[in-house]
Amino acid sequence: MTRPRTGPVLTASDYQHLARDVVDPDVWDFIEGGAESERTLAANVAAFDRVRLRPRVLTDVSTVDTAVSLFGADFATPIGVAPTAYHRLVDAEGEVATAQGAGAAGALFVVSVFASRTLEDIAKASPGGLWLHLYWLSRRDVLADLIRRAADAGYQALLLTVDAPRIGRRWRDMRNGFAIGADVTAVNIDEAVMASTHRGGTGRSAIAEHAAQSFDQTVTWADLAWLRAQTSLPIVLKGILTAEDAILAVEHGVDGIVVSNHGGRQLDGAVAALDALPEVVDAVGGAMPVLFDGGVRRGTDALVALALGARMVLLGRPPLWALAAGGADGVAGLLETTTGELAHAMALTGRPRLADLDRTVLSFRVGGER
Repeated sequence: MTRPRTGPVLTASDYQHLARDVVDPDVWDFIEGGAESERTLAANVAAFDRVRLRPRVLTDVSTVDTAVSLFGADFATPIGVAPTAYHRLVDAEGEVATAQGAGAAGALFVVSVFASRTLEDIAKASPGGLWLHLYWLSRRDVLADLIRRAADAGYQALLLTVDAPRIGRRWRDMRNGFAIGADVTAVNIDEAVMASTHRGGTGRSAIAEHAAQSFDQTVTWADLAWLRAQTSLPIVLKGILTAEDAILAVEHGVDGIVVSNHGGRQLDGAVAALDALPEVVDAVGGAMPVLFDGGVRRGTDALVALALGARMVLLGRPPLWALAAGGADGVAGLLETTTGELAHAMALTGRPRLADLDRTVLSFRVGGER
């Protein structure tokens, strides 16, 4: 894949523009698209446009500290990489390059169950923290093997996506008849389990058809006991948008949750992730860390989510833009740039530590809270 010539790259959107020039159009739609008319996809980004900040002055901001600890691991930044599949669609080195970039920036990288490089190769390439992401597959033997391999390779937690018993109706992929090319595979899972991801067709998505065949739609809260029996690693649930489910997560003893609507890729019309965040944080009441993803495009967005109670903010599409535009260096550059924007905003709001960020930073109503 040919890299574009670049001038100064100053923002996540700069990586987006560069990536669009080098990524195949069908793959670009797979990355950028959301469910149906993409209302929730747009709402995730627009939610941040409603927020204004209340800066405090005459505060010593000569040192701004963005470091954060989570489940005993230390990170230089509260901005990490969310799980996204098949990084080799945009870079030959795939998740190995993403891991190198995230590690260089001192950031968390959550590796997708549908990674296109082996868990072990990714771990060897990463000087930083790794979690393994899972969907609940019908083949529990496959899940158990992935969990064992992740623990053996030094992954620090499991992140289970819970908002996808079936894949959202992604019209872009359906119109494109999108399928994963034969040269890119989910190498950590038996080929027989993944075969349908390579069979596209007019008006249908191979990704959705694979999910319909492979995801267990009968799973309930009670099944978390099986997952807990497989591992001593922390278990984090991704896809929580309501107080009711946040309370159930606490009651079922999980270790953390991610407020997320799957980047607007599941239920079109679902609440923007930012609007759900205060409700979920309040329901948890400090019983576990709450993470966030959905629409974060700059450091000030991350600051807003952190002020609303998120412990860490995960980026989904932007690391893929950076990977396509610049490989491992691009991923590191994106995370360092966004962390720099966060530190700058912390200084200018007079909150030099992450612990100083609370809802008094925000000037108006977000998700029912001031």
